[in-house]
Amino acid sequence: MPETAASFTGDIPSKYDSGLGPVIFSGYADEIAGRCRSRKPADVLELAAGTGIVSLRLRRRLPPECKLTVTDLNEPMLELAKAKLSGASNVRVRAADAMELPFADGSFDLIVCQFGVMFFPDKAAAFREAARVLKPGGHYIFSVWAPLAQNPFAEIADAEAALFFPDDPPGFYKVPFHYGDPEAVKADLNGGDWSAVSHETVTLNKTIDDPEEFAEALVYGNPISEEIRARGGVDPDEVASAILDALRARFGPPPLRMPLTAVFFTCRRQ
Repeated sequence: MPETAASFTGDIPSKYDSGLGPVIFSGYADEIAGRCRSRKPADVLELAAGTGIVSLRLRRRLPPECKLTVTDLNEPMLELAKAKLSGASNVRVRAADAMELPFADGSFDLIVCQFGVMFFPDKAAAFREAARVLKPGGHYIFSVWAPLAQNPFAEIADAEAALFFPDDPPGFYKVPFHYGDPEAVKADLNGGDWSAVSHETVTLNKTIDDPEEFAEALVYGNPISEEIRARGGVDPDEVASAILDALRARFGPPPLRMPLTAVFFTCRRQ
């Protein structure tokens, strides 16, 4: 994993939220919030909440009396989530490491995490922590991206960036898209913690309403922009332009529509 893979700082959070959120995150946020609502929880923990894309939907769809704790390790991302949730009732927002959660055993009856577990350095440890803070019979609902080949927007971004640095290609996109094999995920789940584990592949078709903004966000909305700058000799704008051309070639003519594929897991605590 590149050292900067989880470093969403500077202008990255805003580009992530406005440029990537509506295209690749919002549809799945609606999906996972709906799955959480169906469990009728009383006390929910969100891990790796980022800029609050899922958090806001959870607060709107869960009963008002349901408590929601929103966490992320990255403070700059969490500041945007705090702003979205300002004034919402029964919400607390705090920084937390998913591998060392600052909560007592059995604190929650539901944990949710959208596209976060791929970034956890020790996934097995994070799953053990999730099980620890869940009440017996509680559920952990999380999603991971399917492999790059099933998410061509990321495959394009990864390949176009690599063309500029053939001897040392940026590695960011390998991180969120390396964990799409359900068997690999299940291998990291401690069997003694969970009485049931199920998964479902969910494919969406999304329209890219603003291809220019989306291509820009594929560079500036995540740490690949820092990888490009660190290597030197190439303006990140050049990479964004190449990605835009490739998106148009792959999905054009307008309106540009592309498939997204993710895998959803539901785990029941022993």
